[in-house]
Amino acid sequence: MAYPFEFGLQDASSPIMEELLYFHDHTLMIVFLISSLVLYIISLMLTTKLTHTSTMDAQEVETIWTILPAVILILIALPSLRILYMMDEMNNPSLTVKTMGHQWYWSYEYSDYEDLCFDSYMVPTSDLNPGQLRLLEVDNRVIIPTELTVRILISSEDVLHSWAIPSLGLKTDAIPGRLNQMTLLATRPGLYYGQCSEICGANHSFMPIVLETVPLEAFEKWSYSLT
Repeated sequence: MAYPFEFGLQDASSPIMEELLYFHDHTLMIVFLISSLVLYIISLMLTTKLTHTSTMDAQEVETIWTILPAVILILIALPSLRILYMMDEMNNPSLTVKTMGHQWYWSYEYSDYEDLCFDSYMVPTSDLNPGQLRLLEVDNRVIIPTELTVRILISSEDVLHSWAIPSLGLKTDAIPGRLNQMTLLATRPGLYYGQCSEICGANHSFMPIVLETVPLEAFEKWSYSLT
């Protein structure tokens, strides 16, 4: 189970989120090395008594501090572009789920099944069962199978919304009149929480998202029970 209020990044539950975590660690290490070098040079300049004020030209130093930042930017840009292309790639999805944002709830439609659609509202605090999370639990969860590629289509009926589940590396704007899409591949069964990440009105804080990933057999039983 992944909680959206954890400090730092949540544990990855999809290949895309794993790549994002690797890229985060890669970039953070580069920033750490640069900061350490700058701190070392500043400390050296403040503590040494050796000074030389007659230097007018140092082409070697100028060449190094021009080329080195360019190399560092390339080391950051290449992995970033690779992940961007991976996030936009769509390879023969096995299931399509259409998500519509409303003020202030979500509605879901499974395009591959007839009459499999429902609305998802936040459960009021007074109706919560023991163990359920306040302001995060919904009456109808999104259920998808694990180890299968799922296409999520996202739009809105009224204003701008944003469908986001951090532990799966998902975050896409829901724009009225426009259909956005993203790919989801859950690697393990679990319960994942998210929220609307766009300030969409007075009840913006009451648009939680709960996605449950189950084995394919359990998903088929659930889908046929609703159709």
